[in-house]
Parts: sequence; C-alpha cells; structure tokens
Amino acid sequence: MHAADNVAIVANDGGLPAGTALPGGPTLRDKVPQGHKVALVDLPAGTEVRRYDVTIGRTTQDLPAGSWVHERVLEMPQARALEALPMATSRVAPMEPLAGFTFEGYRNADGSVGTRNILAITQTVQCVAGVVDFAVQRIKSELLPLYPHVDDVVGLEHSYGCGVAIDAPDAVIPIRTLRNISRNPNFGGEVMVVSLGCEKLQPERLLPPGTIPITDTRADGTAGLDVVCLQDDSHVGFMSMIEGVMRQARVHLERLNRRRRETVPASALVVGVQCGGSDAFSGVTANPAVGFCTDLLVRAGATVMFSEVTEVRDGIAQLTSRAATPEVAEAMVKEMAWYDAYLQRGSADRSANTTPGNKQGGLSNIVEKAMGSIVKSGSAQIAGALSPGERLSDKGITSGLVYAATPASDFICGTLQLAAGMNMHIFTTGRGTPYGLAACPVVKVATRTDLARRWHDLMDINAGRIADGESTIEETGWEMFRLLLEVASGRKKTWAEHWKLHNALVLFNPAPIT
Repeated sequence: MHAADNVAIVANDGGLPAGTALPGGPTLRDKVPQGHKVALVDLPAGTEVRRYDVTIGRTTQDLPAGSWVHERVLEMPQARALEALPMATSRVAPMEPLAGFTFEGYRNADGSVGTRNILAITQTVQCVAGVVDFAVQRIKSELLPLYPHVDDVVGLEHSYGCGVAIDAPDAVIPIRTLRNISRNPNFGGEVMVVSLGCEKLQPERLLPPGTIPITDTRADGTAGLDVVCLQDDSHVGFMSMIEGVMRQARVHLERLNRRRRETVPASALVVGVQCGGSDAFSGVTANPAVGFCTDLLVRAGATVMFSEVTEVRDGIAQLTSRAATPEVAEAMVKEMAWYDAYLQRGSADRSANTTPGNKQGGLSNIVEKAMGSIVKSGSAQIAGALSPGERLSDKGITSGLVYAATPASDFICGTLQLAAGMNMHIFTTGRGTPYGLAACPVVKVATRTDLARRWHDLMDINAGRIADGESTIEETGWEMFRLLLEVASGRKKTWAEHWKLHNALVLFNPAPIT
C-alpha cells in the first residue's frame, strides 16, 4: 500500500501455497490465505510492522522474509494520546465544484429532500411493537395499494422507552436518536406515534412542542401531535387498537400520496458511509473507492457522514489535522475522549472491536482495521462533528464532510446516521453481510470479486475488480456516484430493497437500565 511498507497482502483467490515466488519479492515460507500479510523483508522480533505506512504492531518473534504475518505474532501498539494533536493544520486545496448532477427526490417543508416517500410509525416503547407490526402488515395489504405514490410503511421499533434511567445524563442519547429518526427526510414530515400510556418515555417528552411542525394530523381534524395510546379507555379489545392505528395512518398516507418526485441538485444527498464484515481488502478496494465517491459528493455540494469511533480512533491525528477549524478538531477529540471513558467504564478497550471474521479476512488488529476504514472519508476538509443522535440541520450543517460519532456496530451506526438525516447509505463488506435499512436505500459494495460472485444478488457493486486489475479506484468511485443518483431517484432498487431485507433499529443507550 506504500513504498515504506514491509508487508503486503495476498490478493489471489484461495491464497498462495508455501514455495510461491512473489514477483520482485521473496518466496513464501508459509501458506498464506487470501487477504493475509506476508513479510517482504526479514522482521526480527520487536520490529515495527508497517502497512499504509503506519505501524500496525511489533513482531513477537523472528519472521524471515516470506513468512505469514498474522495477529498471533503481532503486539498491538498503544492508542495515540489525545493531547498535542495537529489541530486544523492541513491546508486542503479547495475542490473544484462538480455541477450539473441531479436526482429525482421529494422536497420537504423543512428544506430537506427524501429519496423515498415512506410513512413511519414512531413507537415510544418496545411494549407496543407487536401491535404496531400487526397494524403495519394490515396497512401494507389493505391501505398501501390505494396510495401508489407512497413507497412503504415502517414501524420504528426499538428496545427503549421503559425500565430505563430516563433522567440519567446519557439518556439524552437514545431519546434524541429516536426523536431525530422520526424527522428523517425519507418520512416526508409526517409524524405518527403509537404509545402504550404508562411508559417513562411519554410522547410529549419524545417530541416536545416545537420539535415538529404541527398540521391537522388527527382523524378528527384537530391539530396536535398525532398519538394513538393503546391504554386509552376508547380501545376495547385488540382490534380496536389496530383500527385506531389504521385510521390515523390513512390521514398521513393521503398527504404523502399527494407528493411527487421533482428534479433536485445532487447537493440534496445526505450520504452515510459505513463498513461491516471488513477484511484486509476493505482498505485496498471498496473503502478507497468510497473515499473517491465521497470527494465527488462533497464537490457536488452534498453532505457525507463517516462514523465508527473505534474504527477511526487510531487515525485521530489524520482527522484533527483535516478539520476545517480548530473548533471542529476539538469536537472530534471530545468524542474520542468520551468514548475512551465509556469503554473504560465497561473494562474494555478499542481492541474489542475486531471480530473473528475480521481476523480471518486478514485484519490483525484495530490499528490495521482503522487505517483501512478511515479512507472512506476521502480527502476533503472535515466541516463538522456530531455527537451520537444529533441531527445535521440542528447543528447548522448543510453540506460537506462530517464526522458523526457512533459505535462501530453496524446496526447502531446505521440507526444514528438515520437520526442525523441520512437519505442514502453506502455499506462496504469483505466477509459479507445482508445488512439493510427499511428507512433508507443501502448500496452494498463487495471488497472482493469472490464475494461479489457468490453473493451476486446481494452486492450492488464489485470493488474487487480493482484488485483484479479490471477497474481503478476512480472508475469504481464514479460508478458508485452514478448509482447513488439512480437509486436516490427511484429508477433503480438496491438488492436489499429488492429482497426487502432490513435490520432492526438499535438505539445506543449508555445510560443504566433500572
């Protein structure tokens, strides 16, 4: 990956056997699996192992040239301290604007744009999830066909709302996350709530006055937050609850159905980028291509979010130096420090991030994984930073590259990016995952051709062609950019949309459960 590296990865399907002579390099002393590292020179015990021109560990034993270098023979370095960092020191040259690109989207009253026209039913507590799911299935089968311009109906199910320390300092995170998901651009400004009645997270606390614009949303024509409370005396029996939900849903469906797609600039895209089931190819093929696409989006005036605290923590100096201002750099440091303390409270550290699949795919530790992950952010200046659950527009961010602090968990990261205002999602994977979101299209990118070939009806883009020499990072980045516009316009569906695959919303709740 860099001239100063003393290891390289094996790109060949199935790996390479011992005795293979590498062109211009050593002969393999061991069988090396695909994606795993091989020593290019002798590495005596204690030698710094460098990939991406970054020290990813020190050898714990002598490794002659041609040896297999894996996690069991490496000692992971300590994390970079959060003091004396370069703060907004990189002078990134202004990017040439990219004009003329548009998509067909749904304009919202608050100025945002949806890529889908979806009725979302917000739930204040997990207790109502079964009732809402039953109602949603009936709405889809009985009502949705009557409203052809509405794409879907989704219940915003989650595990929060009661049995929690609702007033604990960190309880604000799950509450504002659910509040801001309800305001996602793909929901068209229509907010409908189902409550049990006795939960700690009351509707007025979730969506206090002034949070959302109030229109005549109730079935009786009165204005106010549209809430169906299952414990109301008016509900006699289960079917009464279902009919109440369906009656209110019809009001919102009628309004959503009046909306039409219209041509909007590419600057209306709010794209979240994420990786999951990562391997050593993630930082070689898919993530660099996403980084190139990120730069294209920023040049077009769009907003791009990258996240996953533990997967960028070891590159914090790269991030703070790229911050547009010292204040943005300080905000990123604050998020890293908060998360370090959060992990420490749980007697864990960043090394807990890497999974067995990551290691099978050639990633020795979180340092190596972070270097391959951070490249998704491209090369633009970082214009802002969000705390978990915060919304871009509430922070005054309307364009550019943004760091949105989230855990690295695929489901929690996706949930928090939805809360921030994401209307399109790019997700890269090397090991493979059928991840999807009901609220937002997810473009899936395979890091390896073998995965793209086997999962041909789950992966939308094969970035493995970069390693095969059949495409370049730039060509694949442009392919992503154009596909995003097609999917955002509704002219194409992702495979996850085609199969209706989606993962549950998972709220990040660092507060106690009582």
